[in-house]
Parts: sequence; C-alpha cells; structure tokens
Amino acid sequence: MSNFFTTADPLDEIIRETMQDKAVLKTEHILTGWTNIVIEVTTDKGAFFFRFPRNPFWSKMIVKDAKVCNFVEGKTSYYTPQMKLYYDAKGRPFSVHKKIEGYTLGDRIYHLSHTAITGVAYDVAKFIKELSGIDLSKAPEEVKYPLSDFLHELDYEHYDKHIDADHKYIKKTEGSFLVHGDLNLGNILLDENDKVVGVIDFCFAGTGNPNMDVARIVSRPAPKEFEEAFLSQFDDTKEISRMKKAWQDIDNGYAEHIRTNFPEINLNQL
Repeated sequence: MSNFFTTADPLDEIIRETMQDKAVLKTEHILTGWTNIVIEVTTDKGAFFFRFPRNPFWSKMIVKDAKVCNFVEGKTSYYTPQMKLYYDAKGRPFSVHKKIEGYTLGDRIYHLSHTAITGVAYDVAKFIKELSGIDLSKAPEEVKYPLSDFLHELDYEHYDKHIDADHKYIKKTEGSFLVHGDLNLGNILLDENDKVVGVIDFCFAGTGNPNMDVARIVSRPAPKEFEEAFLSQFDDTKEISRMKKAWQDIDNGYAEHIRTNFPEINLNQL
C-alpha cells in the first residue's frame, strides 16, 4: 500500500471529511507545489492549505515539516504556519494550515521601491539570525535532522539521476544551528505594505550552517540591489558563494526530475 498521494486520489472528498465543521466553498490546485500536491481551500471560516505528499520521501518529510513549524512558531519575529497533521483511511500523512494573507517575495521583488527592498533584505537576514539562535535542547528529534543528511537523501533516493551537488562541503561546514533549508523567495511572505510578515514551508528544515539559508536566498534570480543589501549583512562571502553553487546544482536536479515525472507543475519560479 502506498503512503503517498496522486491527483487520481479523491482529494476533494478527503478535504471535505477533514473540514467537517466548515463549509467548503472552493478548492484550487496550486501548480507550483512540487514536493506535495498543494490545494488552497476556501471555507466559510477562512482559507486553508492542504499538502498531500507526492511520494514516500515527501510523506516522511511532511511529518518533519509539521514538527518544525509548530516548534518554531512564536520563537522569531515572524509568523510561521501552525500545521495540523492528519492521516487518511490508508494511513497516508497530509497536513493542513490556515492561509497567511499576503504576497510572496518572489511575486513582489521586482516591484519593490528602494526603501522596501532595503527593509525586506534586513528582515530576511533578521529571520535567519533569529532562527539559528533558537535553543534546540527541547526540540523534537525531527527538528534536529541535519540538512546535509536531508539533501543527500533527496539526491540519492529521490532524484532520477545523481546531481553534482557539493555534498562533502555541505557536510564539512555544517553546524548545529536550526536552518530553514529552502529559504527561497517563494517561501517569504509580505503584507500589503511590503513588510515581511511570515515564512512558510519548513520541509527541508533541520540543523546546519545558517549560511546555507543565506546562499539559498541568492541562488535564484533577484534584483542586484536586493542581493547587495542582503549580503552586506553577512561576512563569509566565499563560503556563501560555494553554497550558492550547491543550491543551483540542487535546483537543476529538481527541475530535471519534475520535468520528467510531473510535467503539470509550473517551474516558472525556479
């Protein structure tokens, strides 16, 4: 019996069973979700995101995602989703969280004023520093899963072809700090005033080197003004540059895997 979902599963039925205390008004598939089938559900009591893992690897990681989100909430200056973990009748895990109102930084970054870009760069750096400063002594074991182990497993057990990521360097430079692991522009949320209000998607999260989060931000295209303002707040540019290359290799492997197996997914934000 599989422990993951496909679009052939009765997802709308599962959603309605989960939302028994709410009237489901609309469901919308989010076509940029590659680790999970992501569905935005509008109800009479607000909007929610359902995440259904696409394979056994992401079924395991969605449990970690929920554990990390719930552990981090309230420990930084920014909102993180409170995840509820559910299992369907076949024992397959899926998660639900309330929608955070706002816009992704990826959607807004080319429309920001100079003042807004500077402020956002400061806030993202502040989030990385606050996250890495969280005391992990009482954290669930899932939260302490090393990012290097996650990326190695992602590469060797998930992708169709081995990618040229710098696993040895990632492991060698690893620390015991909490890192987001996938802090790209699409996982940072802004309010209507272009202020950072929250961070989502902690599926990659674990212990590691905070510079991996720094490098992740700049591993995808962004205005030079933002990149300069952001990187000016960190010292080890040589290490960040090497980690940036590692992330770009990981993205390339991901893109090839998605194009081969899930052509319906929108890769425009990569």
